[in-house]
Amino acid sequence: MSRISCSVGITAHNEEKNIGKLLEAILSQQLEHVAISEIIVVASGCADNTVAIVREYEARDPRVKLFEQVNREGKTSAINLFLQNAREDICVIESGDTIPGPTTVENLVKLFADPKVGMTGAQKIPTNVPDHIVGYMSHLRLQMEHELCLEIPRLGELIAFRKVFTHLPPDVAMDEAFVEALVIKRGLEVRYAPDAVVYNSGPDTLGEFIMQRRRNYAGHLHLVHKYGYKVSSMDNLRVSRIARDEMWKAVRLIYTLFTLAMVEGLARLLGTYDYYVKGRKHEVWDIAWTTKQVERSVDPVKPPTK
Repeated sequence: MSRISCSVGITAHNEEKNIGKLLEAILSQQLEHVAISEIIVVASGCADNTVAIVREYEARDPRVKLFEQVNREGKTSAINLFLQNAREDICVIESGDTIPGPTTVENLVKLFADPKVGMTGAQKIPTNVPDHIVGYMSHLRLQMEHELCLEIPRLGELIAFRKVFTHLPPDVAMDEAFVEALVIKRGLEVRYAPDAVVYNSGPDTLGEFIMQRRRNYAGHLHLVHKYGYKVSSMDNLRVSRIARDEMWKAVRLIYTLFTLAMVEGLARLLGTYDYYVKGRKHEVWDIAWTTKQVERSVDPVKPPTK
């Protein structure tokens, strides 16, 4: 199998806290069947050190190329600038506020060995801790999105596609969804690559969570009404079924925790009776026979041969 070359595009606006880590992650990708021939960073209206950091990497590695937009013109404009300058047929687009896993580009791009594949997308993993309600909502939403993508892909944050178009319309806000529409219109397949992971941080405040979901839904409505394309997350019946399954998991967890508490309480009561009333310390205990057969889920580690 010959190596599949790809152009990686990164869209960035004031990403000084993340752009260095992102470029390091891209440059250190573990690749076998894939080759990254260029990494194009489009810095749009950056007023921080994003441009300076990218220039440092540009000087270190000839694959890194910086394109600046003086004003912030939106992600679609940045993607169009990338498309104008990308030389490979397979393009990867990643948001500047994300980090890919070490084998993400390999697992995302190798699927294009199948000529029927026109677009692939990574699994999004949230990095913020779900120790408050908004963080937990971010985790739960992405878990539900993952379940949805296993049935019908709904891709975003990090995608790869064949360059079967030259640009995106300037009025499109949901760029990944529009790429889906273009790829499908050309008779190609959209595939989800769950082993290609991309890490990002979800909103930590309720206001930002609502703002993010509000703009996404408005952008999807625009795709439906102007371009006639509906992403899988707009299928309310399918999303409701996945939500029902998640609710059942929560109910089962609560039931299991309640049962565990009751059983543990009973066991402690009986243990108290054994010790204080019957004087039993269980030096020789009754055998739980169902624990005596252990099924390994993985092969045992074999000792090294001499």
